[in-house]
Amino acid sequence: MRRSILAAVLVLGAAAACQKSKTADKEQGQKPAATVADAGPAVRPNQRPQETPPLPVDKPPADATKSASGLLYKKLSDGSGPSPGRNDRVKIHYTGWKANGETFFSTRTKGQPVPVDLWNVAPGFAEGVMMMKKGEKAMLWIPPEIAYRGKPMGQPETMVFAIELVDIEPAPPVPADVETPPKDAVKAGKGVVCKTLQPGTAKDKPQSQDKVTLRYTAWDTTGKMFDSTELRKQPRSGPLFRESAGLEEAVKQMVVGEKSRCWIPGAQLKKGPLTPEGTAVYDLELVSIEKQPAPPAVPKDVAAPPKNAKKTEKGVFYKVMKKGTGKEHPVAESTVKVHYTGWTTDGRMFDSSVTRGQPAEFSLGRVIPGWTDGLQTMVVGESTRFWIPEEMAYRGQPGKPEGMLVFDIELLEIKAAAGGRPHP
Repeated sequence: MRRSILAAVLVLGAAAACQKSKTADKEQGQKPAATVADAGPAVRPNQRPQETPPLPVDKPPADATKSASGLLYKKLSDGSGPSPGRNDRVKIHYTGWKANGETFFSTRTKGQPVPVDLWNVAPGFAEGVMMMKKGEKAMLWIPPEIAYRGKPMGQPETMVFAIELVDIEPAPPVPADVETPPKDAVKAGKGVVCKTLQPGTAKDKPQSQDKVTLRYTAWDTTGKMFDSTELRKQPRSGPLFRESAGLEEAVKQMVVGEKSRCWIPGAQLKKGPLTPEGTAVYDLELVSIEKQPAPPAVPKDVAAPPKNAKKTEKGVFYKVMKKGTGKEHPVAESTVKVHYTGWTTDGRMFDSSVTRGQPAEFSLGRVIPGWTDGLQTMVVGESTRFWIPEEMAYRGQPGKPEGMLVFDIELLEIKAAAGGRPHP
């Protein structure tokens, strides 16, 4: 039960800033940051220091303010500053109690307040903090319906918090036209429309394989922010094809120095726990372009395996494009060195060692099942095209390419099997 509380209630902005700065080249700001469980001391529940609440946890005072959502709020001491908005980052001290009075987390044990992004926490927690002023101390009783960000893993219960609002870092302002693109916005891709906010200073536009550096803030059409490099204080860099299809199309229309506002439909976004279902609005700045080698051409048969493709017992289709010179096949425990490029069946490239300019090494026990199965048909020197069905690929994992995937793979070397054993 404690695990579900800690995992679902709250996401900490400090951990988010640290973690996202390390993983910005990998995913689009969609991965949740560390939870309270990550921020707290590494002790078991019965070892966690217990704190006495300022007011009874099981009996809110009669003069507590009750909001329309059912949140109960009681001011403990006055503040003198402004109140935060729903997209702001705040620095807070807080202690949390379960309904039975058990302390499940406290920043006081760490000795310093923590940054928290209000757009990335349980709705009841965000609502309560937004009722406070800078410098204020208050106590919140958050009903189960609004006490969790996402679906709790255990039985939901009321959460109680004592909070001190130490500081507020305002978020970038919400665009006035966030709800609907203006008439002067122009088409930039499949359903994507953009409006130039500031012309660029260069002429070249990036291609899918190029490494780009971006600054951006993103909102849903209600104005709720779900990602921002500005709050992380670090731009985002990586191959353009690693971004969502819609964001890739938008950036491909830009030049260095340009700032644009783009409306991207949900169908063109990577799925993730923070990504809106509908349209997302991005304020983008293209900071730099680092040109990369051109990718292989999109296969003409990318949409479906041809009639002359073979099929493994597990359902992976394949076609040998170039015969190899080796005699041995890798096994499921092998480590292999390969060059590869991957596409979705609409022809969009989502990964390539070729554009990075160096081959990759993988243990076949740690890749998607379709790779483990398919590469065992190959010998060194062989190039093969694989059509891997979704159930042998990423199986709907958030942020991963969906549906059947197509790979061109060249097997360069079969290395030691797992555990360092020489390959048979």
